[in-house]
Amino acid sequence: MGESPISVRAALESARFPLPTGTADLPAGVARDSAEANRLANFLRTVFSFPAMLGAFLVAAVFVVGRGFNVDPDVWWHTKAGQIILSTRHWPTTDPFSFTAGGQPWIDCEWLGDILFAPVARWAGLQGLDALLIILGSAIMVALYAYATLRAKDSKAGFVASAVLLVLTSASFSLRPQMLGYLFLILTLIILERFRQGKVRSLWFLPPLFLVWVNAHGSWIIGLGVVFVYWASGLLEFRLGGLEAKRWTPQDRRSLSMAFLLSLCAIPITPYGPQIAAYPFEVAFKMPIGVGNVSEWQSMPFNLPGGKLFLGLILAFLVLQVIYRFTWRLEELALFLFGTMMACLHLRFLLLFVPFSTPILATILARWVPPYSRSKDRYLLNAVLMLAVTVGIVRFFPSRAELEKGVSENFPVRAVEYMHEHSVRGPIFNTYNFGTYLLWSDYKVFIDGRSDIYERVGAFSDYLFIDRLKPGALGVLQSYGVRACLLQRDEPLATMLAALPGWQKVYADNLSVLFVKRNSAASSDAQPGQVAPGQKK
Repeated sequence: MGESPISVRAALESARFPLPTGTADLPAGVARDSAEANRLANFLRTVFSFPAMLGAFLVAAVFVVGRGFNVDPDVWWHTKAGQIILSTRHWPTTDPFSFTAGGQPWIDCEWLGDILFAPVARWAGLQGLDALLIILGSAIMVALYAYATLRAKDSKAGFVASAVLLVLTSASFSLRPQMLGYLFLILTLIILERFRQGKVRSLWFLPPLFLVWVNAHGSWIIGLGVVFVYWASGLLEFRLGGLEAKRWTPQDRRSLSMAFLLSLCAIPITPYGPQIAAYPFEVAFKMPIGVGNVSEWQSMPFNLPGGKLFLGLILAFLVLQVIYRFTWRLEELALFLFGTMMACLHLRFLLLFVPFSTPILATILARWVPPYSRSKDRYLLNAVLMLAVTVGIVRFFPSRAELEKGVSENFPVRAVEYMHEHSVRGPIFNTYNFGTYLLWSDYKVFIDGRSDIYERVGAFSDYLFIDRLKPGALGVLQSYGVRACLLQRDEPLATMLAALPGWQKVYADNLSVLFVKRNSAASSDAQPGQVAPGQKK
């Protein structure tokens, strides 16, 4: 059988010059060639369609945001935990990273995400981790765009809504397993919307999705809540002003109930059994110090640009509702209000507001945005633009040196190098945000980003007591036998230690400062007063 004479360009333009579909009177070989050409043309029309091009633009926007690789401190402990799991082939049950909680019970509730990060870091280093962040961010935005388009039935409106919310979404993009949780939440919403539109088989993706989700991130509890809200919203049928609810058919209700129960049954299927299921509740009800002091658990800062944009969107929804009196489905109103409330209470839940509000915004915009017309599509132009996006990402992807420079500006890279070179030993008291990088470098830490275990053993409250220089802070520090302190250069404790005769500053740069206790074995050959080139003592 000869090759089809249809070229790629002809396939791209075939939307305007359709190939013949009738093959009954053609010889068998020619008919097969014609059918293959049609399949190729349909495939290329989908890949290089206008909606696909808009998705590529979202990927480009994510790349622009993620190119700088704003490293979240927790990426270091997640990657280290993944390395431990892969090397030992066991899941940790006690804390391996600190001297304050060492040996205490601890489970890695996000182990599946951790073993994703570890090989990437090993094989591709910082560039691999940055690429993974961009891939996960792109997957989230493309899924959000697909969900908004599915709801609004208009790809242009879905794109505009997703692009507007990207400003809020990107602020929360950091390389942590929570990225997987956000992606799974949007996939759950897509599945439920497809089910509402009559595609019942979509529901059976939920149980395996939750099986993966519960092992990747604690946000699975929110996903189960979303499924329950959809189920409960279809138990009654009513219309009250602009609010309506439609009753499920008996068959639909049974299908959704079964999918929910199977998803619930997947929750205990973890290396730790049902222990992981308790983690979200422990954080919510048993960790008041962590929730009250960790920045991502703080309330929405309405004085900052992101908070102002969030408030502006809420007010815009209210104004549009008053003017146009949109009809809300019961479940979408419930989720929108829940997402708004949680984002106001805790900054980290801003990404709940985004998927719950984007489809509503897209539906509103669809009233004015002209729908996509396939007959007017320009496939070759779309392909050229998508190729340009791809080339741009490859061309401007940050070098290893650029990423290392960014890491050194936010983490005590040179201070840790000094510690290795001069055999500085612990116990080491460290600034909260330095803990994860310190443990990544194989030091036992006082505290790191796993605030839950430190709160449980009392180390978190002691850290705050010392960090805030409460009366008796030095006594608490001494009770841990601390012989070295790695601190931010300008924090109050660093200023106090610099004035005490019992401590000597052996290293300092623009970011960090290292003190060791005088007349101790904290360092075998540390030289007092050493500073990085070009820095002041």
